[in-house]
Amino acid sequence: MNYHNLINYLLFFIGSLIISWIVNMLLLRFSQTLGIRNKNDVMIRWSNQSKPSLGGISLFLGFIFSTVLFMILDPEPNVFSNISFIGLFLGSSLAFIMGLSDDAYNTRPLFKLLIQIICGVLLVYTDTIIDLFHITWLDNILTVIWVVVLMNSLNMLDNMDGITATTVMFALLSCLLCCYFIGNSNEPYWILTIVAMLGAIIGFLRYNINPSKMFMGDAGSQFIGFFVAFFTIKYLWNLGSITQNHSWVSLIITLTALTPAAADTLTVVINRIKAGKSPMVGGKDHTTHHLVYAGLSDRQVWYVFLLIGFLSLVLSILIIYLVRHNFIKIIPLFLIFFILVFGVLYRNTQLFKEFKNN
Repeated sequence: MNYHNLINYLLFFIGSLIISWIVNMLLLRFSQTLGIRNKNDVMIRWSNQSKPSLGGISLFLGFIFSTVLFMILDPEPNVFSNISFIGLFLGSSLAFIMGLSDDAYNTRPLFKLLIQIICGVLLVYTDTIIDLFHITWLDNILTVIWVVVLMNSLNMLDNMDGITATTVMFALLSCLLCCYFIGNSNEPYWILTIVAMLGAIIGFLRYNINPSKMFMGDAGSQFIGFFVAFFTIKYLWNLGSITQNHSWVSLIITLTALTPAAADTLTVVINRIKAGKSPMVGGKDHTTHHLVYAGLSDRQVWYVFLLIGFLSLVLSILIIYLVRHNFIKIIPLFLIFFILVFGVLYRNTQLFKEFKNN
């Protein structure tokens, strides 16, 4: 890493962090009624306090800041000449606007699903596609499904202070390291964009860690879900293609990096289907909630997911190291981590399921 690159990384990170911190501080001052949630949905949300769901605004502004700053520092070539960036920009904007409207008006689930599908299609048409099956139409469908699943998964995980933002932080760190060590160094914007988003997330966490002062809201979870979907496709899902390795390597590192979200979503889906309920209906039956039923405080639950996220990052780094040195035979063993996390969290939901209605 040369001195010039280090200065750029610090500029993007600190700039986004400061913008996020200031925007959230200002929003708190002017949001006594603006964006307040939980007036009508207390029964399906964990917190019984009304707080502004405006954190997503600072995250989206962090993305816009990184785009504008890059265009100022390096106007040639224009980032909008990159077809993949156009997909990221349009999809992120669409996801953010849809989430913002849902925070304000509680839009219909089918409308949200339609927008999420359009976001996935945007990635397909702008050439950001999961290369798993090496069959065009199958990979296109998988890409759209991945975008929809991840946008909903991170939205579902946003049920307790700090959980989603922390999970995303570690997942993006995995993408960043993969991008830096294995990705295309001729496209520095991707690294700087991730760095800027990490700064925005940390600035938001200042107000979102328990006891929180604001929520991320759908504007945040939908935007960040699409944002993470883009970069996991580009650098985790397609790790096998980039390094000319087997596609299952990509599947394992993606699952490892997103273990907290994947374990929670899988647990909720299984339990709700077993109970004859729709997996898309909100409720206080997440792995986070059951950890509280088991006796942990909200803050301690965040510590648990902080640890899981950190371990996910460490294992992702090990996978990247093994791939770089073409030693992939032991990589399937990394699935044990996901199985253990899922097994422990799922078992806890069975042990304390009788407490969720109390």
